[in-house]
Amino acid sequence: MAVLQRGVHSSDFGVSWISDIIVVVSPENIETMKSIIEKYGHKRVTVTGGGITRHRSIFNGLKLFSENEFSNNQLQKPEVVIIHDAVRPFVEEDILLKVVMAAKEHGAAGAIRPLVSTVIASAADGCLDHSLERAKYRASEMPQAFLFDIIFQAYQQCTDYDLDYGTECLHLALKYCKTNAKLVEGTADLWKVTYKRDLYAAESIIKDSLSQQICIITDVKEAAVKVGFVLHESLRSQIKVETISISLSKQDNHLQNIFSGQYYNFVCINDKKYATEEIQQLVDMLEESNIPLLHPVVLISVHLNTSENTPFSIDLEELTRMKKFAREVKRKNVLVYGLLIQYKCCNSWLKRVLTFFFTPGVSWASDQEHQKLLFSLFLHAVPQRHHLTGLFPTSGDSKFCCCSYHGTNKGQEP
Repeated sequence: MAVLQRGVHSSDFGVSWISDIIVVVSPENIETMKSIIEKYGHKRVTVTGGGITRHRSIFNGLKLFSENEFSNNQLQKPEVVIIHDAVRPFVEEDILLKVVMAAKEHGAAGAIRPLVSTVIASAADGCLDHSLERAKYRASEMPQAFLFDIIFQAYQQCTDYDLDYGTECLHLALKYCKTNAKLVEGTADLWKVTYKRDLYAAESIIKDSLSQQICIITDVKEAAVKVGFVLHESLRSQIKVETISISLSKQDNHLQNIFSGQYYNFVCINDKKYATEEIQQLVDMLEESNIPLLHPVVLISVHLNTSENTPFSIDLEELTRMKKFAREVKRKNVLVYGLLIQYKCCNSWLKRVLTFFFTPGVSWASDQEHQKLLFSLFLHAVPQRHHLTGLFPTSGDSKFCCCSYHGTNKGQEP
């Protein structure tokens, strides 16, 4: 199974059954693309130069498989090849699998979507000639999949006119190989990033996707594990959650694999009042994992005070150290937040606090929204006899602010 992708950005797709990915780019962007692949550790990716048109670029990519016997290329000819556009970056594995299975049965398959606008034809004088009945037509989308021998044979028979003016791969399979493609209903995520304004919409989609998954890392101490369990149970019905309990003093391969995955939000729970060294260790592991820091990684450190008699107080020297640390890692696109909890509470209170603080779509918001959230938490979610201290970077220079709420008697203003 191989993927042929046109564009200037590549991805590993994270799909294990895809053996090779060919990225076809304009000749002047080849070195840039290779540097991106090397920087972010992409595997299974081969870069080749494109042509002056869409069909010529695709043909160049297909040739890499057919020339294998006569070159040093290590690519093996696949049974099925997927053709995709890099300007459709949100393709899901499900639609890839659907077009591949359909192509194996029918020889060719492609994603389609309903038309959202009526298609009209204009006459020579610029006036309306006729319109199409929208319900009978569909918009052809990507990805498309083909038995390799069919699509390669079709391109070999193409005329120069096909290569210079054609745009539809499914039509080539029909025209030259008599292969009638199976049409597969696609999803709304297959839209194209075409204009500059589309980049803002794409960024919003990426942020929303990243906010829907979180990794909870707890110390092996009983209190930390218990809080991690409560938080996991509170969030699992809303977002994707993975929880692991480890000792950060030891190298943990599973944790390293987590950092190398698709998580950009982490909650680290321990029973130390300050854990700057542990957080520094996690940031180092993030950097070593080569995770693409194109979007901020959010690292929330929850510190539990489990002592019976020791009240919370904030050491200004330690706080200054934490402020400096947060400012430094923000330059690396890592946002560090902190929450200090006097841990003398029952499960129901703890669940209420954690659910409120880690609400999806709010927890990973702007710094000012974090401040409002904490103050609201202090005023509404904390019962009497409990002490909660929040540490969080303010806007701009990532200084740490701290505020605390001491439990009061009912009816008394805090």
